[in-house]
Amino acid sequence: MFFERPPPGQQALLLHVHAPGIGSDNEIAELRELVVSADLKPRSTLVVTRLRPHPRWFVGQGKADEIRHTMTSNNDDLLIVNHDLTPAQQRNMEDLLQARVMTRTELILHIFADRARTHEGKLQVELAQFQHGRSRLVRGWSHLDRQKGGLYMRGAGERQLELDQRMIDTRIRKLKERLERVQRRRAQSRRRRSRAKVPTIVLVGYTNAGKSSLFNALTDGSIDAQDRLFATLDPTMRHLSLDGYGTVVIADTVGFIRDLPIDLVEAFKATLEEVSAADLLLHVIDSAAAEQESMSAEVERVLSEIGAGTVPKIDVLNKIDRSALDEGMFGNRVHVSARMKTGLETLKELIGQRLGVVNEPIEVCLAPSNGKVRARLYELGAVVGETLQEDGAMTLSVRLDAEQINWLVAHEGVALQEAFPDPKLLALP
Repeated sequence: MFFERPPPGQQALLLHVHAPGIGSDNEIAELRELVVSADLKPRSTLVVTRLRPHPRWFVGQGKADEIRHTMTSNNDDLLIVNHDLTPAQQRNMEDLLQARVMTRTELILHIFADRARTHEGKLQVELAQFQHGRSRLVRGWSHLDRQKGGLYMRGAGERQLELDQRMIDTRIRKLKERLERVQRRRAQSRRRRSRAKVPTIVLVGYTNAGKSSLFNALTDGSIDAQDRLFATLDPTMRHLSLDGYGTVVIADTVGFIRDLPIDLVEAFKATLEEVSAADLLLHVIDSAAAEQESMSAEVERVLSEIGAGTVPKIDVLNKIDRSALDEGMFGNRVHVSARMKTGLETLKELIGQRLGVVNEPIEVCLAPSNGKVRARLYELGAVVGETLQEDGAMTLSVRLDAEQINWLVAHEGVALQEAFPDPKLLALP
């Protein structure tokens, strides 16, 4: 679809445009990180101040000529713009520079295409690329336009541009159908976990906040965790055992970023539904980041956009080994270091509290015939201690939530300590 564009390059001039009086250091630094993450070479950066974009060049005519001279003298073969351009602006700049012009959206799509490993991830990235590229089709191959009809027929035949658009529309439709099947499979998995009463915890956060490192530290996993943007793209799920609760499912997801392309949000709907359907979110925040508050606000905005704004959430301030924060729990916040594996037990304790685990252990007496109940309590990871009586009865010290206690007392031969004289008082609303 981009057959008229110059070939892609590697040595890039970066262009950032901002309004007068507005700082842009952090945005430029983030752009350089994106470029490096895309395995491209940022050679130099040009910052332009404008009140509004130029309709033809995005920047002014004089600045466009300056960009052309700079790229020629530096042998740059790629211009990366930290904004989205209209198709006309992009084509005009490429005609002037005789070099590829890449927008911020295309840069992110390029990174996603390079990171996708699973079948689902590749489908999602391909869909986003086609949705973005459809509006950037240009008229070419005019010699292949269909000839107009015969006698008494008016008008030209179907143009090649229209044929290309129809082929892209067909491909988009097929990709959406395949992703809908993935969406249905994910929904079935969620229903199975719901019937089995297995909660789902999802890690969310700004890209490069350390989600994958925290995921590995909690689950003893080995997924790829690198110090670069969008190191993780495909969602990964593992089991996590919590004392007093049992097994939960924890999921690592793709990171968010400023101005996340809407095509990506739409294409990754099946993946992002895991976030909106989660029982608990762990919002991982880079405590050493200079723009910590604005990054957190961007994550909150995306969560609201995908329908996950009301899901219960814990703020996890990561990388305290690089900041001045102390380890510990502070209200609904936990300070941890995934790299040093500090603060993880405190985090697990808070997760258990938010999922409804009773902190103080209770004593439960089981008849000798209740071996299956005892096995289930151990499976849940709820047993703190156990004493065997002379008559074969068992006294267990356990941590359970209200729903689990109601399940326990429904069995014959089970007796709780006097702290719960009336099990009916534990009935859930």
